[in-house]
Amino acid sequence: MGKMSARWWVVLGLLLLSGCAHRTAKVDNTDQPYRIGREDVLDVAVWRDADLSRTLPVRPDGFISLPMVGEVRAEGRTPNELADELREALKAYVQEPRVTVIVREVNSSRVFITGEVANPGAYPLRGRVSILQAIALAGGFTDFADRDGIVVLRRSSPDGKYIPVSYSDLVEEPEKFEPLILRPGDTIIVK
Repeated sequence: MGKMSARWWVVLGLLLLSGCAHRTAKVDNTDQPYRIGREDVLDVAVWRDADLSRTLPVRPDGFISLPMVGEVRAEGRTPNELADELREALKAYVQEPRVTVIVREVNSSRVFITGEVANPGAYPLRGRVSILQAIALAGGFTDFADRDGIVVLRRSSPDGKYIPVSYSDLVEEPEKFEPLILRPGDTIIVK
């Protein structure tokens, strides 16, 4: 075996070993339409009918209440889906109702950070927030934190994914984690 092929096998072996050392899960972070959540505040406007138009909070059970329509589940729906359902429900009372639903306040979109950070708790998720940014919001690591023992618990995925993350990799290879943008309800656990 020549010098060149021996070096090739050494490089290949190192690449394979390094690939085993830090596994990262493939994560789908495609932009999704906003889904209404509990504690959000909605403007429900029925065109030319001020008596039916309201500003409503989404209750802790995920429902809103409207005159003539009654209880309607808002949680988990897009504003357009909710407007379509309200439009159908109002057809019995209003001729050709035009309904618009606007999210006035986003209060349900939070990320949770727990474990060895200075200020564990719930933090509002405004826009695109990375894992590093969320840890910074929580005041950074404590002295006892295992910086390479970070886990993101994503309950919004069907299988409740645990996504292992290494702080070293976040800093040294940020492009590898760029697609991993936090979603509402994600929990970051710092061991």
